[in-house]
Amino acid sequence: MRLRELIAIVKTNKAFYDEFVQHLTENGYSSIAQFIAESDDKHSIDVITSYLQRPAKAMLYDGLGRPYVVSKARWYFLAWILRDAPVQRLEPLLTSLPGKSPQQRRAYLLNEVRKFIKPLLPSAEHWTWPVISEVLLARLEGSRRALKGAIFENIIRQCLGELFEKYAIPLTVSPTGTRIGGETYDVVVAGENNSILMPVKTRETMGGGHSLLFTRDIYKSIGVAKELGYMCIPIIIAEAWFGDLDALKADAYIHIKANPNQVEQVVTELQNKLEGLVEVFLEMKSRL
Repeated sequence: MRLRELIAIVKTNKAFYDEFVQHLTENGYSSIAQFIAESDDKHSIDVITSYLQRPAKAMLYDGLGRPYVVSKARWYFLAWILRDAPVQRLEPLLTSLPGKSPQQRRAYLLNEVRKFIKPLLPSAEHWTWPVISEVLLARLEGSRRALKGAIFENIIRQCLGELFEKYAIPLTVSPTGTRIGGETYDVVVAGENNSILMPVKTRETMGGGHSLLFTRDIYKSIGVAKELGYMCIPIIIAEAWFGDLDALKADAYIHIKANPNQVEQVVTELQNKLEGLVEVFLEMKSRL
């Protein structure tokens, strides 16, 4: 299901790729490969800058099929086809680069990446749609995981707010998560003097090395919260995960044995399990 949806999104993004090729054609290049091989830095930077500022026609869609805003779409797309990560690796570099505007600094940096990658991927085939589509598939899968996690975080906040109102529990749900002791806690329930930290962990696949990392992350987030004096209720949404949460010192936990892609099923079960924690929240309020 995940792969089918992602491939459909990648195929839709072909129009965005074609528009970039058209932009290069209008600037005298017969292909992306010819542009990558450009030796004139000034010309290539001008081409990148004009592309970043080009009026929108085609849209670029994220891992959930939602369109990016145009300025972000062009920046992401160019970084992706150059096999780099715009947010994690490139954006932190922008403040130290030459340029009078963010677009100029982005164009400068993308051109530096272009020159770096040129000798590493010299074949014209590396810049054709079949290969670029595989690059987009990998990038959008990462985007999808992050976006799915954010969706459930917002759903959990809403469900908790409704639950506390229904049972007149004097606790509040923070609109955002927090980072404490090097760990990220996606949902925070606050009382007068203390908070409940709720890490939200979702996993689509069923095994492999990443499963061990997934388990380690859960255990660590609980351990850090407890060491620092917070109450902790982890929420795990994973179809085939068999960690021993009973052996941990979590105040309570929710484990929904379902694929996070099955949003409707997960939300129904989540509401039921949160309802089942009403007594826990009522008991906790005296400690918060």
